[in-house]
Amino acid sequence: MNALNTWIDGLGTASVLQQIALLALSVCIAFYWAKKLGHWFKNESNLLFGQSTVQGVLFPFLALALGFILKAVLHQFRWPTDLLVSALPLLLCWLVINLCQGVTRFIFPVSAGMREFERLFAWGSGIFCVFWVFGFMPDFLQELEQVHLSFGKTQVDLRTLLEGVLSCVAVIILTLWFSTLIERQVIKPTVQDLSMRKVLSNLLRTCLVTIGLLFSLSAVGLDLTALSVLGGALGVGLGFGLQKLAANYVSGFVILLERSIRIGDFVRIEEFEGQITDIKTRYTLIRAYSGIESIVPNEVLMTQRIENYSLQDPHVMLSSTVTLSYDTNVQQAQRLLIQAALDCDRVQQDPAPNALLEAFDADGLTFKLVYWIKDPQNGQLNVRSLVNCNVHAALKEAKIDIPRPQREIHWPQASSLPSLDGNTPLG
Repeated sequence: MNALNTWIDGLGTASVLQQIALLALSVCIAFYWAKKLGHWFKNESNLLFGQSTVQGVLFPFLALALGFILKAVLHQFRWPTDLLVSALPLLLCWLVINLCQGVTRFIFPVSAGMREFERLFAWGSGIFCVFWVFGFMPDFLQELEQVHLSFGKTQVDLRTLLEGVLSCVAVIILTLWFSTLIERQVIKPTVQDLSMRKVLSNLLRTCLVTIGLLFSLSAVGLDLTALSVLGGALGVGLGFGLQKLAANYVSGFVILLERSIRIGDFVRIEEFEGQITDIKTRYTLIRAYSGIESIVPNEVLMTQRIENYSLQDPHVMLSSTVTLSYDTNVQQAQRLLIQAALDCDRVQQDPAPNALLEAFDADGLTFKLVYWIKDPQNGQLNVRSLVNCNVHAALKEAKIDIPRPQREIHWPQASSLPSLDGNTPLG
């Protein structure tokens, strides 16, 4: 309260008015240079400027730097600096708030939840800074130390608990920002394989978050030897109750390391086929040609038979079957079938289509037209339908009939049928 009363009493003095004018001039200069420098990055959104020049950290950073310079100059000439001493923490708080907003937008996608988190953080930082400037913070921290919470045989005061939570949150945000920065600036330009890029990013993020949490818990004063007991209990739980979950996580890393299946491959699992869109640590997302997404546990990909259309050869073979009459010229029919397949744009010329005489059926000669495509992600049924339409048109133009199924029923002669009494023939 003494700091607040002293600050209020000095508002009407000439020295405070001079400091306000000089501080306002410094803020205007900082705004001018931030706006001028921001034109160099008009089309970029990064941690330096955020969405615009004013919303980024450059403006508060320049204002804070000019404030420190102004304070040093006034102190050199032995002019009062009490207002600047109170204003510099506010500028620092402003810089921290904008920096945290830029970091969270860099890491997480923009959503309603993130906007609420940014608003909550801004209000909390503002209240903390006001308490700090006006001298309320020591009394507030002392009151927090008087509140004790019991966790079994351990007692922790509320101040230590809040500091631990804030430290953990800060460490998680910083490690996620650092890992995302490395992923975008180092891993993404150098590692072209999506699967290897994914496993490197996951390993980097997991290691950084684990190390950061251990350091933050140690800094708060938590005895890390107690975590050994927790680790043992967690191992027992994984061994008995979380077998499937652990198997899925291990399978996810094995799949990413072995690269037996990769992001972008086209696979078939039982009756479901589609493109792998993402490989998570626990499951894999497969998007079918119809747009349906299937969530497949990674253990399934390790233990079941998977057909990978993209692993070695991107060509996929399709076939169409047609039955023609026995009077058909086989060589002419084969030429027509091959040309009908080649008339489809998606059918490959190398390897070339082939028409094979497959069987002599009761209804006629059965031909099997075999052809290849290299873009199964665009659908297979539509190609087969187009080829069948071309086959039908070519056969119709060549006047080659597709026989209808026929069945002949032979009745014995009436004289050979026995009579009703079994002795005298009918008729």
